[in-house]
Amino acid sequence: MVAQVLITGSQGFIGRSLREYLVREGYSVLGLDVCEGAEIKANILSLDELLSSLRDYRPSHIVHLAAISNPPACRSDPHNCLNTNVLGTVNMLEVARRLGVDRFVYLSSANVYGPHPPLPVVEETPLQPRTVYDYSKVMAEKCVEAYSRVYGVPAVIFRSWKVFGEYDSPQSAISRFIDACLRGGEITLYNGGRDVTDPYHVDNLCHAIELALRSEKAVGEVFNVGTGNAVSIRELAELIKRLTSSNAALKDAPPRSAEESEPMISYPSIEKIVRLLGYRPIVSLEEGLKRQIRHRQRALGL
Repeated sequence: MVAQVLITGSQGFIGRSLREYLVREGYSVLGLDVCEGAEIKANILSLDELLSSLRDYRPSHIVHLAAISNPPACRSDPHNCLNTNVLGTVNMLEVARRLGVDRFVYLSSANVYGPHPPLPVVEETPLQPRTVYDYSKVMAEKCVEAYSRVYGVPAVIFRSWKVFGEYDSPQSAISRFIDACLRGGEITLYNGGRDVTDPYHVDNLCHAIELALRSEKAVGEVFNVGTGNAVSIRELAELIKRLTSSNAALKDAPPRSAEESEPMISYPSIEKIVRLLGYRPIVSLEEGLKRQIRHRQRALGL
């Protein structure tokens, strides 16, 4: 059993979900974040602050989630995006190296494959980033690879497709779709909802991370994480309408940026993570959406 897992970005959507999941599985968990509520309040941009804050803790495993994960925000402030997503990752890798952790799990993104990779996407697919956010993830992955190969940090990289869940931001696409359906408003579909992805509930990602924490077969590997399904954003909106029995109108909108004008058509092969780690999705798309719908109903007082 893992002695102690340190989660960076612990107050975010995935961090909160992962913490609850690992605690249920019997792990000891420490949260690190710049926001209030974490056991360790520290900024990943300051190595000295990180090392000072962790002086009294000896985490055996690190899951690095902290990042600027909003592509429009990365476009408007590329310096902050690259600084946080790349330098912040280097700092956490240095922490992992100095502490001699048993595992370092880095959460990357399926965006690194670009808008039109060969389908289904396998881990060997050449990387074709298109936005500042995508490039930040590619650079961070290379930093993880460097620390793994040069210093022996036992690292794992996950390239995740579209995660959703109960703690997701109200501004996320799925939260917005659900809220529009519950309130009888319009569902805005950027780029006409033509993007195709693999939306999946966060518990599936948490399950994959937990497998990587305790499997030696994960070390040094890159894994796609998702369910292997292909769902367009328009189809996703229609499914949410059906699950909420809503008459919300679908409204086509232009792409959010020039880089996103070409629809992204991307869904993964999960054969590798199934074969090496024994991963299987544990929450279906419909069940996951039903969970988030119930959560948004409570949040909206409906």
